[in-house]
Amino acid sequence: MNKRLVIILWAIAACLGVAVAAVKLSQSKSTLSTTQRKAGQTLFESLPAAQISNITIQGAEGSVNLSRKDGNWLVIERDRYPAKTSSVNDLIRSLSDLKITQAIEAGPSFAPRFGIDETSSLAADHGYTITFKDDSDKQLAKVSLGKTIENAASAESPMGAASALGRYIRNHQDDSGFYAVSEMFPSLSTEPARWLTEDFINPEKIKSITVSLPDKPEPAWQITRESEEAEFKLTGAAAAEVVNQEATAPLKSIFSYARFEDVLPKDQVAERSADAGKHTATLETFDGFTYSINLLPTKVTPAPPAALSADSPPPVIDNFLLNFTVTAELPKERKKEDGEKPEDAETKDEAFKQRLDTLNKKLSSEKALADRTFVVTKALIDPLLKDRAAITAPAAAPEAAQGQGNVQ
Repeated sequence: MNKRLVIILWAIAACLGVAVAAVKLSQSKSTLSTTQRKAGQTLFESLPAAQISNITIQGAEGSVNLSRKDGNWLVIERDRYPAKTSSVNDLIRSLSDLKITQAIEAGPSFAPRFGIDETSSLAADHGYTITFKDDSDKQLAKVSLGKTIENAASAESPMGAASALGRYIRNHQDDSGFYAVSEMFPSLSTEPARWLTEDFINPEKIKSITVSLPDKPEPAWQITRESEEAEFKLTGAAAAEVVNQEATAPLKSIFSYARFEDVLPKDQVAERSADAGKHTATLETFDGFTYSINLLPTKVTPAPPAALSADSPPPVIDNFLLNFTVTAELPKERKKEDGEKPEDAETKDEAFKQRLDTLNKKLSSEKALADRTFVVTKALIDPLLKDRAAITAPAAAPEAAQGQGNVQ
């Protein structure tokens, strides 16, 4: 083989090598996503959580605005009523730590395919858009949550139903693509009521209750008890009246662990209240608290005329509007017991101080709610709506009482 042929063969081999390398390199590049973020990375390189002062959540059915002031989150649509700080912080933290499970290269025009269509009136197509701003109204971040991601129906599943794996998300500052994440954000909502803190009045150790009915100047009834363990007695009871313990038993713990449905902005109270007169109730506690409560039924949405007939039952009032004031007369010093030892007095003084501090904090927090109007269910306050006849029972006839006393 002459020298010239060898050179030609080497040149051909070199060209083939370059061609093969080029093909492999192009194949390798085609398998890589060109999105800014990759699977396993967080959605945000850095979300400035400490700078966030305003959050807007928009959906197909409306929007809610949350604002932070003095370290507390407030719901703007509810006259800046306190929000559940833990829920807001959980949302921010979840997005800050959110990891990508899949990166999908696609431009912003593909948003509707991922259930992120801000012009749609359908919740499933619209999704949620969350905008974060600082206290100067500068936008810090904006994300949209789209469709949920479901796996195929499993043959092993007894119902054969698909299960959710996550949902699609878009970072509006990243036009390189959309991302899949495993977080579902099930509690996200545009309903202002869902973000309100659940703090509410909680009368403890109720001593007496006085109730007045609509358009009645005098109280309808008053019940009192001598101790926390005693049963209620009817003040000014007639000879034929005795307290119906089944009716008054719920009043011992009325409002314990109670929850309201919503808080009405002041400009909506007149519109929502019915012209049916208000009930009033005054609750006094053994700790010295006095609650003056007003209850007003809400308007009932009338049924369409076509649905009404002569036999149609009257509309049922399910909700009431509640507002209240609270005062307290708290002792400044503990009443000393006769003959108590110095070491016992010190322990009791410390317990009294801690209890007094707790009561003062309770009074302060409940006073902060006193200028609000709450929407509550009728079931919650139904024991306070009863008339005198409903909380009393006819006195037992002497013969019946005597017979009961002879039962062995």
